[in-house]
Order: sequence, then C-alpha cells, then structure tokens
Amino acid sequence: MDKLTDNYNTSVFFDELITSSGQAHPPAKELLDYLNSLPTDELEKRRITAEATVQEMGISFTVYTEEGNIDRAWPFDIVPRTIAAKDWEITAQGLKQRLTALNRFIDDLYHDQNCIKDGIIPEHIIKDSKNFRPECVGVSPKYGVWAHICGTDLVRDEHGDFYVLEDNLRVPSGVSYMLENRAITKRVLPELFENDEILPVGAYTSNLFDTLAALSPRDIERPEIVVMTPGIYNSAYFEHAFLAQKMGTELVEGSDMFVDEDDCVYMKTIYGPERVDVIYRRIDDLFLDPEAFDPDSVLGVAGLMRAWKAGNVALANAPGAGVADDKVVYAYVPELIRYYLDEEPILKNVKTYLCDNAEEREYVLAHLDELVVKPANESGGYGMLVGPHSTKKEQQQFAELIKNNPRNYIAQPTLKLSTAPTLIGKGSLEPRHLDLRPFILQSKDTYVTTGGLTRVAMKKGSLVVNSSQGGGSKDTWIVDTKGA
Repeated sequence: MDKLTDNYNTSVFFDELITSSGQAHPPAKELLDYLNSLPTDELEKRRITAEATVQEMGISFTVYTEEGNIDRAWPFDIVPRTIAAKDWEITAQGLKQRLTALNRFIDDLYHDQNCIKDGIIPEHIIKDSKNFRPECVGVSPKYGVWAHICGTDLVRDEHGDFYVLEDNLRVPSGVSYMLENRAITKRVLPELFENDEILPVGAYTSNLFDTLAALSPRDIERPEIVVMTPGIYNSAYFEHAFLAQKMGTELVEGSDMFVDEDDCVYMKTIYGPERVDVIYRRIDDLFLDPEAFDPDSVLGVAGLMRAWKAGNVALANAPGAGVADDKVVYAYVPELIRYYLDEEPILKNVKTYLCDNAEEREYVLAHLDELVVKPANESGGYGMLVGPHSTKKEQQQFAELIKNNPRNYIAQPTLKLSTAPTLIGKGSLEPRHLDLRPFILQSKDTYVTTGGLTRVAMKKGSLVVNSSQGGGSKDTWIVDTKGA
C-alpha cells in the first residue's frame, strides 16, 4: 500500500513534520506512522467526521461583507502540527520575557516616560500613536500590568527558527479555536491520545479565570467576573460566549451594566444590581465609555473609566494597552527588553524597515516588489501589500500611501515561512504555509499556552492565514519526545 507521505514535496521550505529527505521529525514520527497506516477511505472518513463535528459543535466565525455578515463553519485540517516540547520550553520563556517588557513599557508611557527621555524610542512615535490614550495617564493598574491577555503571532523561517511577527495586545482572539481544535482532533484521531506524549491545552480557561480573579479590587473568595461582548454580530462572538461558559462567568453587553454614584460597576440581574469586580472586555477602547471616549457609543457603559480610575473595577485588557500593539513600536521591542529587563531577547523580531525613517523609506519605495508592507494598526491581514504577489498598480498605490503618511507604514522581507502537511483532496497531502498564535496571560503570575492557534494558508503558495481571507486551522501538538 502506498504511504500517504510518499509523494510529499517539502520543496525549498522548512517543513515542520517531514525532513527534506522524507523522514519524520521526531515529534511527528508517531503521527505520520499512524496516518500512513490508514487506508485512503478511512482517512477520508476521518476528514468527514471532522467537518460534521465542526457543524455539530457550532464552531463558526463571522465574516463582514458588503452584503452583510456571514457566519461560516470553522475551516479545519485534520493533520496536526507537531513541535518538540524542549523547543517549546525556550519559546515560552521568550514569550514571557516579551510580555513582561511590554507591560513595563506601557506602564512607563503612562507615568514617567523614561524610555523616551533615555532615547530608547522617539517621542513622536508615541505622540502620533492612534492607541495612546491620554485618559490613562497616571493610572496604576494592579501589578503594573496593562496587557493581561496577549496573542503573539509567531512564524518559523527556513531554518525552523521562531520569529515574532506581531504582538496583539488590545483584544486578541482565537484561543477558543485552539481549544476546539483539540476537541475535534480527539474525536478524529483518538488513538494517538492514549499515551501522555501530547501535552494538554485544556487548562487555559482555568488559568484565564485565575488571571482575572487576581485583578479583583475586592479581597473576596469569588469575585464577580464578566465577559463583555459587543453582541451577537461581532466576528468573535462565538469565542466570547465560549470563554464565559467555560469559566462559569456571565456574558454581558454594555446595556447589562451601569456605574452608580459610588463609582462602582453593577450588573443588572433578576435579583437586583450585583457589583462587578473584573470585566474581561472584548470591545475596543473607543467604545468602552461614552463619557470618556465616543459619545455615540451604545456598546459601552457610561462612567466605566471613572470606576476603573477609582480602582473599583479591573479591566482586562486595560484601556491604553494598545499603544504597544503597533507595528512601529514592534521594531523597538528588542531594545525595550534590554532596557527594562537588562536581558537579551530570547525570541527574534523579523527585520523591519520604518517608513518614518527617510533612508529606510527610500529603500522600501525602491523594493516594493520584494517586501511586505503593513499599516501600523490594522489587523486580520487587511491593508497590506505582499510585494512578490502584487501588481505594479498596487505598488504605485502603496508608494503614495507611504509618502503621504510614512509613520503609518512598516515593511519586512518576505520570509520563507515554514510549511506543514495539509490534507488537500482525498488522501493527498500538500505543504501549506502556517503561523502560530500562542496566548500569554499575566497578572499576579504569568502563563503561556501549550502551543497555540495554528492558522494555515489553505491556498497553494499563499502566505495569508487569516480565516476571513480563506485560511484554515489545525491542532497544535507540543510533543514530549522524552529527550529524543
């Protein structure tokens, strides 16, 4: 019988499961041996089971279109990605280091701004930031932590080395899909979970609860924690409901809460008002409080910033944390780690050209056909130019955008992103590019997920992994190879 991996081509990229000589990397050996043992019809049956499980569990995401919002089933590939536990341990340490430094940076910006005085980051970068909130100056959140939940996007290059692509510190999403990917895979490939080599991911929601509970302004046994959602039409509503249900907390909208004369936040219940201690908010800063930000916002709670500043409620992530969620600030993070922690960065940044710098801007404008150009504060893969896949017209448009607002653009070389086998058609594996979004929690303690959300560019040759633009996902296995 032909093996599933017989005709697999690792080409010029680093493949995370299969070596260039066609052998399995140690963490993938048991997985690939098992997949190779399955007849094609059986493998197809497992794939259909996965699709049915996604439908049965109601795992979906929302895409915004001109015609309206469309709910789509979560696109899932049944071949997991494998990473050795010993490699992940180093990566996790690097993620903890990075978030610790970023929180020190954010706290410094809203207080003494020593990083600017000492010339670590130019003042105009912060002054011109869309996410710096003057309303937060002087506020001191508990433990000095502003970004309690961070989703850091990682990629691997042609040597298999991890690089940080970006930090997501405002309202990072995707962790529910990481957890659901594992649930689906356990249904599809149950035999492979019979030993303890695949490290579990299920502790995330209890760790999230503990992270949030530690922020409570009241010293009580079980603080009142709520998940604040913009509502059912939000693209991440599935996740909001999922996390509230898993933590055993209330899912609320802004209209379900109010701030009373005592500057405390209360939730409306059938038993009367109940005080809220911690709000895990999944709403952007500017919609949080019509008193402090957008007066037309119907999603927020009037007086919420007053309550937060008075220390009567905790907000996770804190307003203003997004100042570090900026692709221009990203370029300075290695230096910020050295400045605040007196340590060398464990994880590397991708080489970044700042269009705000005249010399670097000239280089970018001359090499638009080679580079990836990104706006400073967009997300979801929108508003960017992938040079090698772009037209002359698109390059000309981006040249004008850069010249008109150089502060808002950065550029990076196109990495040879790693690939992993993905089931394409019946019984056929093909390499597809992928990234990884681990989640880091920080309050009293710091916690990193075991792996993260792997997103896959399902189109051949594509580097765009976002589900809203045709990307898919797969389970991520951190495999303890017992020192292999």
